[in-house]
Formats: sequence, structure tokens, C-alpha cells
Amino acid sequence: MIDYKPFWETLRQSDETTYTLVTRHKISGSTIDKLRKNKPVNTTTLDGLCGILECTLEDIARYVPDIGKDVSGTEVPGNTPKDGEG
Repeated sequence: MIDYKPFWETLRQSDETTYTLVTRHKISGSTIDKLRKNKPVNTTTLDGLCGILECTLEDIARYVPDIGKDVSGTEVPGNTPKDGEG
């Protein structure tokens, strides 16, 4: 899954806030909510955030493997972590 935890740290270290992203840079409130909930965000939005925050994609998002799930997010039988392994 894509995790946006780096975005929040980058935002905190910048001169921007969620308020300025919405009001000054016209990032929608629903996009901020998607980032908060680690929901899919399109690459155009990620590109815009990199430009606003003057950072790289790695400063906004990171990949975290979904152990035991296939590409659609469905659990794969026999491929889930055992108790104490994950």
C-alpha cells in the first residue's frame, strides 16, 4: 500500500499548512482527507504537492507491502503472517 506518513512530516517542516494548501494552492479538502486516510491519490496531485512543498516524491509517499494480500487487497489464503510475525 502507499503510505503518506512522509507527507505529514514534510508538511510540518514546511511553511505550508493544510489550510494554505486548500486556500492558496487549491488542493481540495477531499484530497487532504485521502492523504490522511492513505487512500489513492493521482500522480498529478502528487506532482503538484512536490512542486508546492519543493520536495521529491519520497518526501510525500512511501510503499509499504501488504503482506498476505494480492494486488486488489484481497487476502491470499496461506500467505498471511502467523501470530507474532507481523
